[in-house]
Amino acid sequence: MAHGGFSKARLARMHGVMAAHIEKGTVAGAITLLNRRDETVVDTLGVTDLDRREPMQRASIFRIASMTKPITAVAAMILVEECRITLDDPIDPFLPELGGRRVLKRIDGPLDATEPARRAITLRDLLTFRMGLGLVMQPPGTYPIQKAMDDLVLMSLAPSPPHEPDEWMRRLGTLPLIHHPGERWMYHTGSDALGVLIARVSGKPFATFLQERIFDPLGMRDTGFFVPAAKVERLVSCYKPNPVSDALERIDDGQKSKWSREPAFAAGGSGLVSTIDDYAAFGRMLLNKGRLGGERILARPTVELMLTDQITAAQKTQSPFSPGFWDHRGWGLGLSLITARENTAVGPGQFGWSGAFGTDWVSDCAEDLVAIMMIQRYNMGPVRIHEDFRTLAYQSIDD
Repeated sequence: MAHGGFSKARLARMHGVMAAHIEKGTVAGAITLLNRRDETVVDTLGVTDLDRREPMQRASIFRIASMTKPITAVAAMILVEECRITLDDPIDPFLPELGGRRVLKRIDGPLDATEPARRAITLRDLLTFRMGLGLVMQPPGTYPIQKAMDDLVLMSLAPSPPHEPDEWMRRLGTLPLIHHPGERWMYHTGSDALGVLIARVSGKPFATFLQERIFDPLGMRDTGFFVPAAKVERLVSCYKPNPVSDALERIDDGQKSKWSREPAFAAGGSGLVSTIDDYAAFGRMLLNKGRLGGERILARPTVELMLTDQITAAQKTQSPFSPGFWDHRGWGLGLSLITARENTAVGPGQFGWSGAFGTDWVSDCAEDLVAIMMIQRYNMGPVRIHEDFRTLAYQSIDD
């Protein structure tokens, strides 16, 4: 029998495989959500904390890390639609700290060996991670620029950088770019800069803008940059595998005190917490080309632009990330796009992203599907549970 286009027998298979991962100790607990044709199937498994052994709940709150990035991108595109900023004008008027950039002559060179940037940084550069600065996919300390970025504490997942937005921008502005604007894809930093830009363009704190323009209209009641005291017991504990035994070890001692107060910096690249139903509303809104129920967040042409690959073949060749990342993937405005079929669960029409603590989201235009898994296991290399989740989501489709 089918349920909303899903096979009950195959949903049971999904439950069994996910339960086996928990029994094996891959994760403490998990939630999966499949939404198709206005039908939603949610499964909760395991516990929120290995010591307290409290059962996972549908309303459990997760750190979503880089799944913050697509939300930040949508906020930026709201301002584009209002003509308060354009994609291709320089951002210097709003982020003067990023004006007059200089660029390293060589990534392994000293920080003062630079040349003038060929052009200014634009909003499109921030959205496509082509601002010229981002994560360097080499061991820490390989290059002087990496040490300089680390010393400035521009990125933190515990839970966010300790600086106020203006101070964060000042620190970022002291660095040379690694590549010329528009030249190569470099992950992450553009999203954090976007959050500051959105606040300055809108005249409101970044968190307030997200609340008013995205979270409230979509009914995302449990999404934000901190967890209010009344909800903090719903925050799921985080773990990472021991590098030798692979046993789960807590990495969030004191997390409830850290996450129960508003951070100094609302990190547009990694700072949000959310629930699976909240994020499903966001994923469905984009799948519906900007609308959810009676609320329109973005116009259809805007979403279609966001879902258009912005990275050239040459840039993909020069922009390393994880092995094979670009083989079947592109990057739109703030999110990942699948451009070629890799297997039964990865094919054209899909878009989405994942987070460093294991959360994973895909929306699929061809299947009218939103599929989300939420776990709290810090990513330490490939984890089979993610591949299994994607396979299980698609094998559940019954037509």
